[in-house]
Amino acid sequence: MKNSYLAPGSAALAPMAGVTDMPFRLLCFEQGCDYAVTEMVSARGFLCGGEKSAAVRALLCRDPAEGPVALQLFGHDPHDFSEAVRRLEGRGFCGVDINMGCPAPKIVGNGDGSALLKDLPRAARIIAAVRAATPLPVTVKMRLGWDAAHPVAEALSRIAEAEGANAVTVHGRTREQFYSGTADWDAIARVKAVVHIPVIGNGDLYTAEDALARMRRSGCDGVSFARGATGNPWIFARFARLRDGLDAPEPDNAARIATAMRHARMLAAWKGEEVAVREMRKHAAWYTRGMFGAAQGRPALYAAQTLAALEEAFATILERAAQEPAPCGEDGKTRH
Repeated sequence: MKNSYLAPGSAALAPMAGVTDMPFRLLCFEQGCDYAVTEMVSARGFLCGGEKSAAVRALLCRDPAEGPVALQLFGHDPHDFSEAVRRLEGRGFCGVDINMGCPAPKIVGNGDGSALLKDLPRAARIIAAVRAATPLPVTVKMRLGWDAAHPVAEALSRIAEAEGANAVTVHGRTREQFYSGTADWDAIARVKAVVHIPVIGNGDLYTAEDALARMRRSGCDGVSFARGATGNPWIFARFARLRDGLDAPEPDNAARIATAMRHARMLAAWKGEEVAVREMRKHAAWYTRGMFGAAQGRPALYAAQTLAALEEAFATILERAAQEPAPCGEDGKTRH
C-alpha cells in the first residue's frame, strides 16, 4: 500500500542541488517514492526578489503528476523563515523542511545550514517561527553535529519536538566529515530513542537492501535516499517490495538506458534541448554506472550536444554492455 507523507516505513527523495529537480522527482514518484523535498531555497533570497529569478522559479516548480513534495528553506533569521513560509503558502507543498545540515562552505559561511548546529537557541527560534507561520507539517534536516567532539543531534531533535516540529531527518555524519567516512546509524538510533516524533534516517543508503536493514535496526520511521537514487529511481520500487516481503528484481540495462533517454527528453521539454543535454551528463554517468564497457562510451555521452547524439551514445553503450562475458563457475569455465 502506498504510504502517505511521513508515514511509517516511507522512503523519501532527499534534496540534492542540481539533481532533484522536477523531472527527476517525477521519475522517482513513478517508482514509488513516498515524498520528495525540493532543492534548498534561500529564505532571504526569496524575500529579496528571488521569485523573479528563473533559477528560483525552477526550484519552486512542481508538476501536477508529482506526489507529495516538501519545500526546503535555508537561512539563519527566524523572521526570514516565517515570512517566506507565509508568502509561499498555497503553492501545493506538503510541508516545510528546515535545512540545518548543508555543509557547503558558502552556506555555512553565512550562518546557514550546518552552522546552526553550533547555535541551538537560534535553531529553536527558527523552528518556532516556522511552526507559527504554517499549518503544514514542519520537519528539520540535520547532521550529527559540527564535529565529532560536539554531537548535538539528540539535543536538537528534542528541541525540534518541543517547538512543534512533526519529524526530523538525520544524516549520520558531522559537518566536519562532509561526505567522507561512513554514516553512523547507531547515532541515528540514539536520536530515535529520545524523541516521540518520526525520525527519518539518511546517509550511505546505496541499495534498497541496506536501507531496509538500517531502518529496521535503528528503529527509524523511514529513510531518505540521496546519492543512492542518482541514476537509480528504481531504488524506491525495490525498497517498497522488499519492505512488503516481495521479490525485488533489478532493472536490466535496456530499462536503464530507456529511462535515461526519457529523463533527457523531460528535461528538454522543460529547459530546452541545449541545457538538458548539458545537465544530463552527470545523470548519464549515473545511469550507466556498473555497465560492462560503459567507461569507453562515456566520452561520447559527455561530448553530445543534441538529444540525437546523446541517444546514439547511449545505444553504443547498450551494445557494448550486451557483449559482457557470461559469469564463470567455480571450475573457471564460462557459463552460458
